[in-house]
Amino acid sequence: MPEAAARLEAAGVEPLLAPILARRGVRDAVGADAFLNPDPDQLHDPMLLTGMAAAVARLLSAREMEQRVAVVGDYDVDGVTATAMLQVALSACGIAVETILPHRMAEGYGFQPVHVERAAANKCQVIVTADCGVTAHAAATAARERGIDVIITDHHLPGSEPLPPGAVLINPKQTLCTYPFDELSGAGLAFKLALALLAAVRGTPQDPTAFLRIACLGTIADLVPLVEENRTIAALGLDALDGVRSPGLLALMREAGVTQPVGATDVGFRLGPRLNAAGRLDSAESALELLLTRDRRRAAELARQLDTWNRQRQAEEMTVVEEARERIERLPALPPVLVEWSEGWHRGVVGIAAGRLAKEFHRPSILLSVEGDTATGSGRSVRGIELHHFLQPWQGELLRFGGHSQAVGLSAATERLESLRAAWCSAAAAWPPEALERRFEYELDLPLALVGWDLLEAFEALEPHGQGNPQPLLKVGPVRLAAPPRSFGKTARTHLGGRLVDAGKGSSGGGGEPVEFVAWGWGERGGDLQGRFEILAYLERDHYRQAPTLRLVDSRKAEP
Repeated sequence: MPEAAARLEAAGVEPLLAPILARRGVRDAVGADAFLNPDPDQLHDPMLLTGMAAAVARLLSAREMEQRVAVVGDYDVDGVTATAMLQVALSACGIAVETILPHRMAEGYGFQPVHVERAAANKCQVIVTADCGVTAHAAATAARERGIDVIITDHHLPGSEPLPPGAVLINPKQTLCTYPFDELSGAGLAFKLALALLAAVRGTPQDPTAFLRIACLGTIADLVPLVEENRTIAALGLDALDGVRSPGLLALMREAGVTQPVGATDVGFRLGPRLNAAGRLDSAESALELLLTRDRRRAAELARQLDTWNRQRQAEEMTVVEEARERIERLPALPPVLVEWSEGWHRGVVGIAAGRLAKEFHRPSILLSVEGDTATGSGRSVRGIELHHFLQPWQGELLRFGGHSQAVGLSAATERLESLRAAWCSAAAAWPPEALERRFEYELDLPLALVGWDLLEAFEALEPHGQGNPQPLLKVGPVRLAAPPRSFGKTARTHLGGRLVDAGKGSSGGGGEPVEFVAWGWGERGGDLQGRFEILAYLERDHYRQAPTLRLVDSRKAEP
């Protein structure tokens, strides 16, 4: 790694960026330029995806024979954005299209035989899935029996049972697919199919801008690695959102308090949760309608409804988190994998609640909502533990199972939960202890004097951040407080803010230009910021104060 960083620096890369880029797999000046300056030319040819040629050919045939096509999507942001892009592309090609989104409470996740019946009732001769279907053998078989052709677009891991003959599968994770990048989201695959179909109909490559605005939402919100082509989709899509004219997206941005330029954090914490809330608490149809509507008044109504559902989702989520946390803290020892369930938990929020607990306890967490004889839930993992692979040996004992390395969805018989938890905890006991240890890995060790606008602007060239391209964590110090910190926020969870100055090596003096800091949830940790100390922090732009600001993650006393 030091050699790669040295080569990058010798090639003209900013010295403080060279080691960061090297850790992200960049090895030369060409790679650095591609990483720092995403360009549409970095998007791969959709026809390189196994199954793409067959899918386009079948859809062209449907167009010629005036057949109807059903798009069956998932109810999360990735699935809804994928569905929206396919509906727009099919319609633009003159193909009659019906959209079908599963209802989480009534139908659960994924492509199912009931959706085949709905497609048949609408006289559809082709079904295209969006972000689902790779393990839907029963539904694909039901479609074949009905004489309906099936095109599966899905980025989740394929199951052990192959799809029936005749089904077309577009999934870069399938065996023998040689596509250059295998981590596309469901929205990314729909984006590829949309561009390939439009190019085939119109006879020329299509401007991807309008689709990138939607594809970036699903790509960022679904937490796929933001590297290589995903990084290109996310970066170009975020840039394109600055010129968005969609009444739905504009209304959603206003409701969420998002201003331009739009960042990955805005998508992950403001736009994405509101789009997700529809499918979690009610029907994802509202989120889909918002993305597609041209009516400004209707867009405003839908944005307000999504915001209301998001607030309800937050309340339901906190109930689950608090109850599960209370149970976990009563355990005599913290198990390697956390598994809890309850009849009172809302099925639509257990996944995000599991994510919170996994982060808090640094353990893979699985939470399930019990409804009679069946428990349905989700699991979230921590870095270094592939939860899907870990749970796969028990797939035969589960009613439903799917997902990817860090997130799974599953259903099980309620009476089996105790034995499954025991088996999972027993198997997880073999994990090396360090896998469950919380560790902070900083990327640069800097004096406070180097923290300022120049460094911030260099770091902003690394955005958007996500899995595979994390926000750089810095070790800074020694520092001291320029003045006693200010406290703000709710009484139950107060925060600290203030300014830091260089403490000077070997003394308590020093000084220099002060740098702003914020420490969320550190209301009771003021004592950690006494005398000379070092910090782990992220450097961010404080838009309110218009100043580079260090967001503290941890601190420790500096050596004398």
